[in-house]
Amino acid sequence: MTIEPPRKILIIRPSALGDVCRTVPLVSALRTRYPGAQIDWLVQDSFCGAIQHHPELDNAISFPRKALGKQLRKANIRPLIRWLRTLRAPKYDMVIDAQGLLRSAFFAFISGAKQRYGYRNAQELGWVFYTNRIEAPSDEHTVDRMLALVAGVGCDVSNPNMTLHTGADELSEVIIEYPDPYIVIAPTSRWASKRWPIDRFVDLASTLANKRTHRIILVGGPGERLQCAPLVELAREHPHITDRIGSTSITQLMAIISRADLVVANDSAALHMAVGFNRKIVALFGPTDATRVGPYKQDQSVLQHITAGDKLDHKSKGNTELMERITTEEVIEACLAGCTQKPHAEARG
Repeated sequence: MTIEPPRKILIIRPSALGDVCRTVPLVSALRTRYPGAQIDWLVQDSFCGAIQHHPELDNAISFPRKALGKQLRKANIRPLIRWLRTLRAPKYDMVIDAQGLLRSAFFAFISGAKQRYGYRNAQELGWVFYTNRIEAPSDEHTVDRMLALVAGVGCDVSNPNMTLHTGADELSEVIIEYPDPYIVIAPTSRWASKRWPIDRFVDLASTLANKRTHRIILVGGPGERLQCAPLVELAREHPHITDRIGSTSITQLMAIISRADLVVANDSAALHMAVGFNRKIVALFGPTDATRVGPYKQDQSVLQHITAGDKLDHKSKGNTELMERITTEEVIEACLAGCTQKPHAEARG
């Protein structure tokens, strides 16, 4: 019996932003395997900008997590029910759950798709909602685990396409506003244990800016300015440092990163954006397993000092020692080595 190829495919990867950015290889792999299919992506509404310009994606399906959560806390389930009905309306044939949690697995089930692919070892018993459970060891890199899902439907994953795409308008604005070479510094992270000391970022930014070869652009989220107060103050005083912390949309941030000669970042979304735009990076890692969640195929760009007995628990607020082992001198050295490439290699739009 011949099995009809899927007409409508849904990828589920709502969050987090960095994980959304490194899920894009699934789109290209599925497009190559099923060129005529409609390929949609369920993503948290605040992260739609990360994928909305992808040329091989048909639709970004917005998941209004905060709005629905607010209504549920009021014991109002009607907005959730209405949203779940819209998820079921397209009548997807195949769903790929790249998140692997109970909620995302439930979304896969509620979509009504007859083929639902997910991890055999999905967390929170999410695997019970899948029709096809794919073996993907937890110690593999996150990207390789997700690629295993689409390999399970027959996709070629031998040459993953990590390319991100930004809007033409945003890219034009960056070209006009920052025509000269620049370095992006992303000094923030959600978890305190993932943050390199802010005073060292100040020394780094000042040293690089004083060389006058590159402008320094500081980036981060609106709620992260307090983390960066000393850097913000430095930017006010230094003519070669630009403060864009909290003043960019996701698409604007992507456009800025897409033309950077170098991106220096903690374990954060900015780092994975830089990988998606093929930028030179210096990645600062502490109590996190970089072999699993680091910049994909760029181990040589990671600065991390782990010794026997170290506990890799980034959720422990006091676990900052590993980040403190990274010296200012070695980061400066890595940055100067990274800036030897030709300025503004053609960015992917």
